[in-house]
Amino acid sequence: MSTPLSAPIVIAHRGASGYRPEHTLAAYDLAIEQGADVIEPDLVPTKDDVLVARHENEIGGTTDVAHHPEFADRKTTKTIDGEQVTGWFTEDFTLAELKTLRARERLLRVRPGNATYDGRFQVPTLAEIIDLAKRRTRELGRTIAIYPETKHPTYFAGIGHPTDALLVHQLKAAGWSTATAPVFIQSFEENNLKRIHTMTGIRLIQLVAGEGGPADGAAPSYAAMLTPAGLKRIATYAWGIGPDKAQLWAGDAPSTLVADAHAAGLRVHPWTYRAENQFLRAPFRRGDDPDAHGDIRGEIRAALHQGIDGFFTDFPLEGVAARNAAREHP
Repeated sequence: MSTPLSAPIVIAHRGASGYRPEHTLAAYDLAIEQGADVIEPDLVPTKDDVLVARHENEIGGTTDVAHHPEFADRKTTKTIDGEQVTGWFTEDFTLAELKTLRARERLLRVRPGNATYDGRFQVPTLAEIIDLAKRRTRELGRTIAIYPETKHPTYFAGIGHPTDALLVHQLKAAGWSTATAPVFIQSFEENNLKRIHTMTGIRLIQLVAGEGGPADGAAPSYAAMLTPAGLKRIATYAWGIGPDKAQLWAGDAPSTLVADAHAAGLRVHPWTYRAENQFLRAPFRRGDDPDAHGDIRGEIRAALHQGIDGFFTDFPLEGVAARNAAREHP
């Protein structure tokens, strides 16, 4: 077991997205109520360069845009990070137009209860999320941090909507520009994190996945980035890594990733812990229904036992309970 470099934090993945439609102020606020330390917005730009929270810039699956006849002609096909995607895209809408849409549950079959909230909530801006975090920090007397992800930065820069400077400028205007700010900036790409590193002192997190590599081609693969030498290179610009939770394991045994990252001085925040059986590792599934809930607390505690410094979860209520139990019974 590696020793955490920081007290483990609970990161509400897209808000309390196991209970409310993701990336809505309602989901973020519920996560805070449930005890999350951090709320996580994925950021994409509008046509008029306002950063808003959506998992992807394609919004057909997360809003009711398909039911707005006035936007029917905006449906199109684009190539994003080498893949063709058909739908409606935030960069083709002004903020005022986006605000006429309402959020919908993305995982309808898995989380039908969330769909009862369809049509209630707008697409939030980064400014609204910052305001929520600051207000709830004052009200609760505990710090609520934010963990924005810059989505597809190379793609957006290539179409005239560079997002790195927009994000850094807005965070600076909020009073956040140092490593003590309640902010973590994350990206699956490398070069934009290196650019951001020259622009702000805010803590940066290099996201990595179990397959493939960064879309900007800055490294041959994520696997290469996670070698001891690769982790030392990440440590020259980032404060931590965000690996796929599966990368913490080599079969049923812990992998060396947490220890290797800590040896390089990097914190480890794995993603994403979800309650449904289909998202859990086999030992923590309960029953045969893939949509039924298994032992998410057990899976989180097994990761905490490896010494992780925090974790992303769609179910912050469960995450807080698991983290607190691990503190009481290490």
